[in-house]
Amino acid sequence: MPSLHIENTVHDFEEWKAVFDKFDRFRAEKGVRAYRMQRHVEDPSRVAVDLDFDTVEEAVAFRGALVQIWQTPQSQQQLVAHTPPDLYELVEQQGR
Repeated sequence: MPSLHIENTVHDFEEWKAVFDKFDRFRAEKGVRAYRMQRHVEDPSRVAVDLDFDTVEEAVAFRGALVQIWQTPQSQQQLVAHTPPDLYELVEQQGR
């Protein structure tokens, strides 16, 4: 399963999360199957997001669509910085 990994630094997590949630339908329409969100323990303004896709092609296409999202006034107000999305392929997963 391919995933895009993004790291953001945000002004206010709760406000950033509200903007993130507004794009839920957009993510679904662009092939995002699931996502995981994590906050840095020592710096809660740092947020990591992993977006899962069925195909590498969908992930690559969404990487381009992220530019649209990041250019919206809502996103620009909330983002301090973000890393370019890295594309990963799940090799193994284990749970207990």
